[in-house]
Amino acid sequence: MKNIVILISGRGSNMQAIVNAFLNEKAAGAQIAAVISNRPDAAGLTWAAEREIATAVLDHKQFAGREAFDAALAELIDGFAPDLVVLAGFMRILTAEFVNHYVNRLINVHPSLLPAFIGVNTHQRAIDEGVKLAGCTVHFVTAELDSGPIIAQAAVPVMLDDTADSLAQRILAQEHQLYPKVVQWFVAGQLAVVGKQVRVTAPACADGFLQAPSELGSSQAPSVNVLLSAPSA
Repeated sequence: MKNIVILISGRGSNMQAIVNAFLNEKAAGAQIAAVISNRPDAAGLTWAAEREIATAVLDHKQFAGREAFDAALAELIDGFAPDLVVLAGFMRILTAEFVNHYVNRLINVHPSLLPAFIGVNTHQRAIDEGVKLAGCTVHFVTAELDSGPIIAQAAVPVMLDDTADSLAQRILAQEHQLYPKVVQWFVAGQLAVVGKQVRVTAPACADGFLQAPSELGSSQAPSVNVLLSAPSA
């Protein structure tokens, strides 16, 4: 049984999507061992506790610096013997020591189609640049910000009347679909990191995964799975 620890800073909507996927028995062989937050008032802690998931708080404001907090956080996480650590709206930049401690078992979702729009304010930047597609990326975390090996991406159209908020809502809906799927792949041993590339060996997947809208002209269009594979030799 694999243990999953999820880190949040707020309501944890992606955490909720992952937990619901497991509660619905869509992923076997793993359990949500704990939900941990750096903010005592994080609404997601109450949600998780109501579902009998262990919760813990480690307030970053009680530490003198980032290194001390990250060391204490790693000690807390390791108490749950994690096989996978999931960042789900955890609003902290992590030290290299922390990231390296969980190499290839620490994942994050970023609200852009990486490597585009690394950092913050991704939705407004996408609109300002006039891109036609935006989206989200699930990736392994490395010491370099938003630059770890990409596991999967989901794309949505950028509409002419989009605001940062409206675009964010559509992308978040895709995150809620994609992130649980990636966690399930990890649990099933279907992810392999080869350099900067991640090989996805889930059924019907080859070397990558992209979830994209079926009709780019419609803001409410349903999504379809577009599988990316290298041509055979």
